[in-house]
Amino acid sequence: MAPAGTGINFVIPNTLRSWPWPRFCNVHYEECKAESSAWCERFGAFSPKAQKAFNRCDFNLLASLAFAKLNREGCRIGCDLMNLFFVIDEYSDVADGQLARVYADIIMDAIRNPHKPRPEGEWVGGEVARQFWENAVRTATPSAQRRFVHNFGLYMDGVVEQALDREDHRIDSVKTYFDVRRDTIGAKPSFAINEVHMNITDEEMAHPIIKTLTWTCIDMLIIGNDLCSYNVEQSRGDDRHNIVTIVMNEQQIGLHAALQWISDLHDSLAEEFLTAYAKLQTAGFSADLITYADDLGNWVRANDKWSFESERYFGKHGVEIEKTRITELLAKEESGEAGNTGLVPAAK
Repeated sequence: MAPAGTGINFVIPNTLRSWPWPRFCNVHYEECKAESSAWCERFGAFSPKAQKAFNRCDFNLLASLAFAKLNREGCRIGCDLMNLFFVIDEYSDVADGQLARVYADIIMDAIRNPHKPRPEGEWVGGEVARQFWENAVRTATPSAQRRFVHNFGLYMDGVVEQALDREDHRIDSVKTYFDVRRDTIGAKPSFAINEVHMNITDEEMAHPIIKTLTWTCIDMLIIGNDLCSYNVEQSRGDDRHNIVTIVMNEQQIGLHAALQWISDLHDSLAEEFLTAYAKLQTAGFSADLITYADDLGNWVRANDKWSFESERYFGKHGVEIEKTRITELLAKEESGEAGNTGLVPAAK
């Protein structure tokens, strides 16, 4: 049952009001969604009821919007990755630091050894990760594989750090939060899937323009995600790792002022991204790198569209809220573990 409202409305900033990338979905979405959903359900990671709730989030849509230009094989890899991400999220969100480290070690061993059978009785996430990466390496270029494994390790380390923060009931500063969240949001390994069939050198990736595009894109994804997830997270008491709560705490301001502060920050990030993007054509980059940079711009739109089109944050009201930007602040839930979305039991 959905949490009750408080009668207090707030406006979600329209941060992408002038963003030049339109919504575009991979033509293989329906086919890859069916295959990846069936694949993920076979693991039995959730109860039947929880699996239905998981499916309503439609993580395959996020993949198909974000990896809009990939071929069928690439789209399927992207769908599998998004499903893996959220299996990890649902379990790690209710884990303490010690258990989160166990999960991280299992996942990374599976990623580094995709052809090695997993131990009997191991946490299900290990086999999900192994099968995902075993399929991906069949077509992924060596450079994409290398960057994915490295960045996925950073992501898992960030997940552990976030679990430790929950144990300490710590609210980070804005700077500290972004430092950690840039890894826990999973953008860096996701970007490696955008280049899954490309050959981009480390030197090209290290170019200042690409680095600027990358970090500004990630920060916009963080803000976009947190603006949409804030309401459900604050109602569950799981908003310590949300930029809205962090800004309110650090600046000692209310919700509406915090939303304006965050909107202004997003505007400055968007301007910096677009300024860097305008320099691409004169920088002599390869066609692959220009395509990759364009994909980063698309990611910002994709994440925003999925947030409203899926039922992850707004239930069946997402499309309406996207238009009006107005939503009602949810009341605090009276029971349940902080961080528990209801898909998996809270860790003991």
